[in-house]
Amino acid sequence: MRILKNKFKKIIPLLFLMACQITFSQAQVSPPGLGKANTASWSVLGLKRQLDSTGTKEALTYIGLGTKSTPDDSNPFHKQAIWVLNHEVTHKFAKNQQYSYALSYRRQDVYDADVPYHHEGVEQEFRLYGRYAYTFKFADRWKWKNTVRQEFRKFFTDDFQKAEENFQFRTRLKSQLNLKLSDKNNQELALSAEGLFAISKLNKPTASWSKFAYKEARLGLYYMTDIPNSPLHLDVGYMNDLIKGYDQVDFGVHYMAVDLIWNLPYKQKH
Repeated sequence: MRILKNKFKKIIPLLFLMACQITFSQAQVSPPGLGKANTASWSVLGLKRQLDSTGTKEALTYIGLGTKSTPDDSNPFHKQAIWVLNHEVTHKFAKNQQYSYALSYRRQDVYDADVPYHHEGVEQEFRLYGRYAYTFKFADRWKWKNTVRQEFRKFFTDDFQKAEENFQFRTRLKSQLNLKLSDKNNQELALSAEGLFAISKLNKPTASWSKFAYKEARLGLYYMTDIPNSPLHLDVGYMNDLIKGYDQVDFGVHYMAVDLIWNLPYKQKH
């Protein structure tokens, strides 16, 4: 089983380099990576606002909370892992194309790598990212969305001192296939695969650069629907995070995820 896992993790980045083409529809808030664990949970409360009368511009602000197990148990709520505040603006500038830009603040708990996994502290992160997506539409119910996302991540300790990692440039390539199940309540299924590649400037053990390399792959399956007679949208999903070099668990970290988004229509200024 472990051999199959290692082969699969080697194949993932090759598939993205060969098949993932540079990718406005419903979109779930993907869980962040929570590091080494067995299982994890991710929940989001968000506010999405339409910014123009044509429906081509929108803003999404959300707060997210993540918890996780240790590598030795399966309770996804065992330990506090992260909380996130994120603001993103999206512009659909052509029929099948859109771009986004965002600012994010994150507080992630750090735990010792060995049993009993003591809490070591908190790492703060400020993140800027931009995203470009192209969507192919097939018939009336299928959409294939391919995305490239570039991130700049700056890290600090809990008291804003230097973290071991100074900053990081990370590239994310994602391909997602959406199937509309029903026009009633805009019900959809989404299947996605994402590859992550990064290069970092380190503070410790010495001030140096890491190599640009593949870091992890994330596979997701989501059910998405509008809640009847309300402005709310619900996403419920599963993500499998395959972290390079993490062999303590079989077949990656298993995430359960729930997003609840309140949609606000455009209001014309007088």
